[in-house]
Amino acid sequence: MTVNEIYQSGLKLLENNNIENSKFEAQSLLQKAFSLDRVGFIIHKTDKADENCSHNFLNFIERRISGEPLQYILGEWSFMGFDFKVGRGVLIPRDDTEVVVNLCIDFLKNRADKKTVDLCSGSGAIAVALDKISGAKVTAVEIDETAFSYLETNVKENNSSVKPVMADALKICDTFADGGLDLIVSNPPYIKSADIETLQKEVQLEPRLALDGGEDGCDFYREIVSRWSRKLKKGGALAFELGEGQADAVKALMTDKGFSDFKISLDFGGVQRAIIGTLL
Repeated sequence: MTVNEIYQSGLKLLENNNIENSKFEAQSLLQKAFSLDRVGFIIHKTDKADENCSHNFLNFIERRISGEPLQYILGEWSFMGFDFKVGRGVLIPRDDTEVVVNLCIDFLKNRADKKTVDLCSGSGAIAVALDKISGAKVTAVEIDETAFSYLETNVKENNSSVKPVMADALKICDTFADGGLDLIVSNPPYIKSADIETLQKEVQLEPRLALDGGEDGCDFYREIVSRWSRKLKKGGALAFELGEGQADAVKALMTDKGFSDFKISLDFGGVQRAIIGTLL
C-alpha cells in the first residue's frame, strides 16, 4: 500500500466511527506515525508505505476509535503558540482557556511587578503563556504527581522561568505573604460531580481531579476566593476560567470579598468563559 492508501483506510475507519474532524485527525496521526509534516505527506503520498509506520498509524487509529483523546495519542498540543506535552493524567489545554489568559494579559500590561500565582496549573499552559507573553513572575501550583511532571517538563521545554510547586492549592496559600501578589489565576475543576458521567468519553479519560468541582461545580471557586483573596495587593486581580452558567455565582463570591471592576469574556461558542476582578 502507498502512504496515501494507508491514510485513506485510517480516515475511513474514523469516519465510520463518527469521529468529528476525521480528516484533520487522520492527517495528524499519519504525520506522527510516519514522521512527516503536511508538505512531506504531499511529497511522499505515492511512496510505498513503511510496514512499521503503517502498523503504528493503524494502532493510533484504533486508540482514537476507542475514545482516547487525539492529544494524548499525539503526546503534545499547542496553546497560544506554545507546545505542551500531554498524556494520561493531565488536563488537555483547550482554546477556551485563551479567554482567561487574554484577560490576564490585558491586566498585567499595566503592572510593573507582575507577581502571579497559577492555581491548579496542570500542564502549565496558563503559567507558561503568561510568562512568555507578559513577562509575569509566575508560581505554578499543582497537587497531582503525574500532572506536575508534565508541568515541569513543559516549563523546561518552553525555556520558561515559571516556578513549579507541587502542593495543594487550598493549603499552600499560608506560605504566601498577605498583600504580595499582583494576580491570581486559576482554571479549577468546575464540572458538577453528577455531570462527570455524562461527559464525552474522551473527556472522561482526563483526570477526574481536574474536572470535579463538587455538587454545584463551585467548590474550588469558593475555597480559592476565601483563602487567597488576602494574598493580593490592593488593586491586584483574581481571574478564573468558568464553567457554563457559573459567571453570576463566581462574581457574587468575589464581590463579597471586596472585588469590583469585573470583566467577563465569552468563548468561541458564546459562553461566559472567564472572569477577572480587582481587589479594592
